Amino acid sequence: MLKARRLNGHKSALTCCIASQVSPGIVASAAEDGCICLFDLRCKDIVFKIDVAKEPVTSLCFKSGNEDIIYASSGSQISSFDIHMASTPKPLESYNYNKDEINQIAFSSKSYFLAAADDSGDVKIIDTHQQSLYKTLRAVHTSICSTVQFLSWKPWTAMTGGLDSKLATWDFSKGRAYKIMDYGMPELDNKGSCNDAGKCFNPAFVHSITVPEADMLAGLHKVCAVARGDGVVDLVEVESEPTSMKSRSSSHPKKGSQLRSKDSKMQTANNLPTNQNPCKRMQLDYALGGHTAAVSCVSFSLFGERGRFLVSGGNDASVKLWDWSKHFEELQTSSSRDTVMSINLTKKVNWLCTTPSDRENLIVCDTSKVLKAYTIA
Repeated sequence: MLKARRLNGHKSALTCCIASQVSPGIVASAAEDGCICLFDLRCKDIVFKIDVAKEPVTSLCFKSGNEDIIYASSGSQISSFDIHMASTPKPLESYNYNKDEINQIAFSSKSYFLAAADDSGDVKIIDTHQQSLYKTLRAVHTSICSTVQFLSWKPWTAMTGGLDSKLATWDFSKGRAYKIMDYGMPELDNKGSCNDAGKCFNPAFVHSITVPEADMLAGLHKVCAVARGDGVVDLVEVESEPTSMKSRSSSHPKKGSQLRSKDSKMQTANNLPTNQNPCKRMQLDYALGGHTAAVSCVSFSLFGERGRFLVSGGNDASVKLWDWSKHFEELQTSSSRDTVMSINLTKKVNWLCTTPSDRENLIVCDTSKVLKAYTIA
C-alpha cells in the first residue's frame, strides 16, 4: 500500500476535491461539515477554511480562466468565493435555480457557463456573466442526475449521467438532448466486456463522468469515461454530430457532438430512429483487474503525460490507474492486466483528483475526514 500524506482540516466525512491546473500543489476539498479547506501541498498545514453552509458541500469547481474563484454547491444553492479573501469569506455570487439537492457542478472551459445537476434529474445551465439562468436540461433523466461535464472541444455540448443508468449528450444552446445511451438496456449491458467472472451485479448507474481537457487531445481519442455502479469504467468515443443537427445560431459551432456505441442501440431524446452505427467503446472491468464494487469517480491524469492515465476510485476501497490511450483498440479483445495499476486503500473512495506535480499528485477523498495525497511516479 502506498504511503499517503494526511491532510487534516475537516470535521466530518469528505465529499469531493479539486486541484488547480495553473498552480501545482493547490488543492481544495469539501465535506459534510459544510466547509471548504484549501491546501498548498508545498506547506505543512491547511492554508485556510471557508464555512459555506450548515449542510454538506456536495461539489466544487474552479472558474475557468480564473482559479482564484471557486464555486461550491450545498443543498440547492451554489456560491462562489475569492480564495484571496478567505479571511472574510463572503460569497461573490449565489444561485438558487435548482429545485433539489445539487450533486455536481461544472464550469465550461470555453465560456462562462456553469452547470448544476440535481436530484430531480434536471441540469441548470447558468450564465455567470449575466448572472442568470440560461437553460434547463430536463425530460431525459427519470431519476437523480448525478454528474455533468462540458465537452472541452465542443463549446455548446454537455454530457450528463444519472441513477436511471442513462448517459445523455446535449446541445445546451437548445436545451435538447440528441443522444442517449441507456445502460439499462439488455443489448447495451456488458457489450465490450471481456469477462463476466467476478462481475459486480449492482445496477449500471452512472455515478460520474469525465472528458479530457482540450490540450490533452493530441494523439488521444475524444472519449467520455463513465464510472458505473456495476463496477465497470466505460470508455465511449464521442464523435462529431451529423450536419443535420447544426445549431440554429450562427455563433455556435457548425457541428455538435455525437455519441455512439459498438454493437449497441442508441436512442434519441425525440424518438428519432435508433442509431446502430458502430464506434469504439471499451469496458474496463474486473477481468482487466478493475473494480469489484461500484465505481464512484473517474478522472484523466494531470501528472506526467497529461491524459495518459484514466484514474478511477470505487466502493471496493481501491484506486485504479488505467494506461488506456495506447490500448483503446486492442483492449476490446484483450484481457491483459498490464494496463492497470491498483492502489489498495482502507476506506471507500468518494472522490479523487490529480495534480500536475511530480509528487503528491493523486488526491483522494475517502469516507473519512482526512484528505490523502499519494505520489504516482
